[in-house]
Amino acid sequence: MPDDNRVREVYRPTDIRTGMALEELRREYAQIQGVYEAAIREINARLQTLDSEFSFKYMHNPIHHIESRVKSLNSVIMKLHAMGYPISISCAKKTLHDIAGVRVVCRYVDDIYKIADLLLAQDDISLIFKKNYIENPKPNGYRSLHIVVDVPVYMSQGKLFIPVEIQIRTVAMDFWATLEHGIRYKSKDAVPQSIVDELRACADVITETDYKMQKIFQALQTVSDREDESPEALVREEGE
Repeated sequence: MPDDNRVREVYRPTDIRTGMALEELRREYAQIQGVYEAAIREINARLQTLDSEFSFKYMHNPIHHIESRVKSLNSVIMKLHAMGYPISISCAKKTLHDIAGVRVVCRYVDDIYKIADLLLAQDDISLIFKKNYIENPKPNGYRSLHIVVDVPVYMSQGKLFIPVEIQIRTVAMDFWATLEHGIRYKSKDAVPQSIVDELRACADVITETDYKMQKIFQALQTVSDREDESPEALVREEGE
C-alpha cells in the first residue's frame, strides 16, 4: 500500500488539475466506501451460496477461501496518477473498476470456470469485461481469471450498480502470485532477468502440478461414482 509521503509527492492540493485539498478527498472517499463494501458483501454472499450448493449436490466445495478489500484512498490516488487521470473521487468512480475487489481461491482449475459461469448466469449481474490470464498468462507467469461485474446494491436512495473486480484462481496460482508479489515488492531495484526467468519457470511447474492434481481428483470422483452405483451400494441404501 502506498504511504502518505509518496501520495503527497503525487498529489498537490494547489495543482489546478486536482482542485481540492487532500482532506476533502478523504471526506468524499469515506462517503462512498460503504457502497463498495456493500457490493463486496453482496458478491461474497452469492459466492458462499454457490459453494454451499455444490457441497450439498456434489460433495465438493469448489471454493477454498475468499478474500476481499476496498482499495485505500492512497492506492486510488496513485493509480489515477499512473494512468494520467485527474485525481478526484468522481474520476475514480468512472474509470477505476477495482475499487471493490474480491479474490476467490478455488481448489481446481475447472472450479474457476464453474464459479465464474454460475455467477455470470445470474440475471442481475452484468459482465463489464473479462481477462483470462489462465489461457493467456502474463509475461511474468501470472495466471488467474479476472472478471469485472456490475452488482446491484440497495441503498436508501434506491438501487445502485457498483463494479466489483473478481479474481478467481487456484490455491497453487495464489501461492505463486503471493510469493512473486512479495519478492517484487521488497526489491528496491529492478528484479534481475535471471530471477524473472526463474519465477516464470516456477509458474509453469505449478501450472503443470495444478492440472495433475485436477486429473487425480477427477479419477477419484469417477471411482466414487462407480462405487455409489454398484449393486452392493444399492442394497445398503435399501437396508437403511
